[in-house]
Amino acid sequence: MGNKKLQVWLPLILAGMIIAGMYIGYELHSNPGKGFFNTSKSNALQETVDLIRLRYVDSVHLDSLEGEAIEQMVNQLDPHSVYIPAVSLKEANEDLAGNFEGIGVEFNVFSDTVNVLYVIEGGPSEKAGLQIGDKILKVGNTILTYKNLDSDDVKRIIRGKRGTTIDLEILRNNKIMIVPVTRGTIPVSSIDAAYMIDRSIGYIRLNKFSESSYEEFMQSLERLQKEGLQKLILDIRSNGGGFMNEAVDIADEFLDNDKLIVYTSGTNNPRREYRSKRNGLFETGKLVVLVDELSASASEVLAGALQDWERATIIGRRTFGKGLVQEQYTLSDGSAIRLTVARYYTPSGRSIQRSYEKGRKVYMDDLWERFSSGELIHVDSTKIINGNVYETLGKEKRKVYGGGGIMPDIFVPFDTTTYQRNINRLFANGTFNRFVYQYYLRNKSSLSQYSSATDYAVRFNKDNELWQRLKEYIPKDSIDLGKVSQDDKESLQKRLKALLARFRWRNDGFYHVLNTEDAVVLKAIEILAK
Repeated sequence: MGNKKLQVWLPLILAGMIIAGMYIGYELHSNPGKGFFNTSKSNALQETVDLIRLRYVDSVHLDSLEGEAIEQMVNQLDPHSVYIPAVSLKEANEDLAGNFEGIGVEFNVFSDTVNVLYVIEGGPSEKAGLQIGDKILKVGNTILTYKNLDSDDVKRIIRGKRGTTIDLEILRNNKIMIVPVTRGTIPVSSIDAAYMIDRSIGYIRLNKFSESSYEEFMQSLERLQKEGLQKLILDIRSNGGGFMNEAVDIADEFLDNDKLIVYTSGTNNPRREYRSKRNGLFETGKLVVLVDELSASASEVLAGALQDWERATIIGRRTFGKGLVQEQYTLSDGSAIRLTVARYYTPSGRSIQRSYEKGRKVYMDDLWERFSSGELIHVDSTKIINGNVYETLGKEKRKVYGGGGIMPDIFVPFDTTTYQRNINRLFANGTFNRFVYQYYLRNKSSLSQYSSATDYAVRFNKDNELWQRLKEYIPKDSIDLGKVSQDDKESLQKRLKALLARFRWRNDGFYHVLNTEDAVVLKAIEILAK
């Protein structure tokens, strides 16, 4: 009986649902953006998008319009909240991930040809047999020898999903070879250099705070301690920041007991504290931290905490002044927003963030303003000294400043040494790098006599020969190196020696050489020796 009634009413129920659906569709079409079931106030932005979609005279790419609208909206918030399109998100995330998927080579484009400068030890390319000096002519069916070849294009072609295999056509010793390479996960170290300057002073240069920075730092510190480390120079110059928790973990290795390292607070985010919580590996040794105007964000968290607790001497120049905390939120189309959600404060309570009330352009031009005003040259020109004054939390109760970066304890001016315009152009167009690369390939056997970068930095004595070869290599119509000043000559010789070391020992060798005449490093050694 029940089934018969259902059979009678079912057509009527279905008809009613169809009529209701048609009515709902009509209402939505007639009132785009309003929403039939909306109970809240209409969103003007969504109404506009719906109107364009349903009524605009031509077809449009709404994804692009929405992306531009979001970008403009985010740009009105603060200088560090950013919109990241879906096509750029992977690369943006890779920068802080500490790795990427590829074949494991460093390359440069010389004379419209991709030259292999370095093959990562243990990586896919080394396993496949690639060598420094190989020229990559093709990747699969894609030719890589043409004018105006762009390095970013090469990266996009070479990189790919881990486990996939590509055939590289390479030129080696005038012979063409096909080398299959299976892509893998390639680590990107955040440690540029870690070595002993002398029997007791160690040096570590950290270029960013990626997901693996703390682990890499610990490995370097433990190795140097085995080599006799008693005093440490931690170089975070030009370190633009990254993950704050990595900076907190590194600070924890220097601070004892239950010390506040940093706290964050925002309108929609209550105060959150980050404190030292374990026995650190270097809580008592002498410590110097090097900073400059490009040290930002997580770098300032680390330097600010160590300065407030009088744990380290900060040497260099005033830091960038970025004290805003970003969190990343992925949107439905695969894009993302890195949104400022809080400010961070050092243990003494000072905010490091400098003002951005005059707009994004003035904010971003601040570094040029520091240079033109003389602040990078003379400590008395530093505006932050007139800012908010705080006290350190140790026994000395030193004055420290907030509202515009970390002011160092010891100021070292910016190196104003400038080369002639033609020399700078030769650096910019890759002529110097190309020369050193070719010199290295011809002299690999003689460079193998040096047991380490330290040995090389001390014993390499072919500066004059290197200079003579460079003079012969560079066309006279570019610049006559025989007419440069003695200071420029000595500076260029040091740079050439450092670049040559980089091919043999990577950045470790490069900084081994440059640091021997780096004014900030030399000041740090002087302080640690007292």
